[in-house]
Amino acid sequence: MEKAKRLHSIGPAPSSYRFLQRCLPGLVSALLVLTGCSAPDPEQELRAQLQAMQRAVEAQRPGDFIEAVSDDFAGNDGADRAALHQLLRLHLLGRGNVGVSTGPLQIQMQGDAASVRFTALVSGGSGRVMPDSARAYNITSGWRKDDGKWRVYYAEWKPGP
Repeated sequence: MEKAKRLHSIGPAPSSYRFLQRCLPGLVSALLVLTGCSAPDPEQELRAQLQAMQRAVEAQRPGDFIEAVSDDFAGNDGADRAALHQLLRLHLLGRGNVGVSTGPLQIQMQGDAASVRFTALVSGGSGRVMPDSARAYNITSGWRKDDGKWRVYYAEWKPGP
């Protein structure tokens, strides 16, 4: 009761404050609508897809990785999507913990297609402090949007320096 008396004794709110009270909810709603309508940046979407694939490998989830690979994938020595999936499963089974570190991504956008070049260091082992094995690869890949999602349709990987 005492608190209520003190609040009333302050006096009426300034007109600018009342204006903000009335308009702020509408302003916030308008900003949310405008940010929701902006088109996502294709390069950022592509980077996010690559990060998701990296996390899938590190979590030993080859099925999640292969979801980002197109049905008509072509890779080293004629490897198709199924061969890539088997190769990934084989490598993940043969290693305990798997780590993937990538160098800077060199992305060239061409509409709904892109090429990405990068170096990846893949390590694996029993989970002790130092990995039992590590290998660097130079990777060149081709990407395109299928059903609104970036998918790799071509990749070439070579042992790196």
